[in-house]
Amino acid sequence: MLGAGGWGLAISRVLFDRGLTPVLWEFDRDAASRLHATRELPGKLPGIRLPTEIEVTSDLGAAVSDADAVCVIVPSHTMRGVAERLSALGTDLPLVVNFSKGIEVSSLMRLSEVLESELGSACLARVVTVSGPSHAEEVARQMPTTVVAASPSQRAAQTVQEMLATDYLRVYTNDDIIGVELAGSLKNVIAIASGIIDGLRLGDNTKGALLTRGLAEIARLGEKMGAQAATFAGLSGIGDLITTCISRHSRNRYVGEQIGRGRTLTDVLAGMEMVAEGVKTAEAAVRLADKFDVEMPIAQEVYRVLFEDKSPARALADLMTRELKPETWG
Repeated sequence: MLGAGGWGLAISRVLFDRGLTPVLWEFDRDAASRLHATRELPGKLPGIRLPTEIEVTSDLGAAVSDADAVCVIVPSHTMRGVAERLSALGTDLPLVVNFSKGIEVSSLMRLSEVLESELGSACLARVVTVSGPSHAEEVARQMPTTVVAASPSQRAAQTVQEMLATDYLRVYTNDDIIGVELAGSLKNVIAIASGIIDGLRLGDNTKGALLTRGLAEIARLGEKMGAQAATFAGLSGIGDLITTCISRHSRNRYVGEQIGRGRTLTDVLAGMEMVAEGVKTAEAAVRLADKFDVEMPIAQEVYRVLFEDKSPARALADLMTRELKPETWG
């Protein structure tokens, strides 16, 4: 288990409940020592303790040695660095499971592509991305949750399905890793917009419109990039979008809400312990929209609010007064 944040702890507990023996890697030696001693992360996952049987280490080589699977749960902007370190070890990795969501801004690669570029093209058939409406705070408390394990390899996806399935975590398989990764990443941009709506104290009509049209523009881009349209109607699409846009646990919705109330992005991020992936993904989204010639007005307005100091109220007004047109999905 590479990544000892709240999601890393939650998935470690899932694997432990399956009778497996996860080893949890934390890159910071001091943080690893504290977690090993205290068995909890009160700032990220309060009230949840890590079983004493789960080893915590800052030694990457020791963590992956003889592993049947390597699960990667790190912020998107650190994915390449972790993959580089994995590659340098020269260890054969039979199965790589990506739990992270995001797009590498510099390359516009999805995270499985980042892993493939560092670990080798043969790795692609062994990479599975897990996504869906799954807040760590609820999974760790064994609240019923469903996710998707996506991979071009049905065998690899089924292996992860069996590895994670419990009576509180149901896992489906999907062969559309492009759609699953794009949906899981881009919904965070829409979640920031959802938070802005909450910060502006607007209503259910506004939120319903945002989720519907937000999903439409995510699907437009996804299909242009080779994803299957049906994926966006599933757990990693509309399921994750709804959950992230309405949940009190959502870091991205929180960022938007604070900005809607008048705070600056710098101020909001300075007070957060965990990463809001939608901030970086907003930049990637507008660049992808330009690259693939796809209209993504909501993502573009979120970007302008975050990085060009556009007022949230002005952004909303500009969205509402765009040229009138028929409702379409594509």
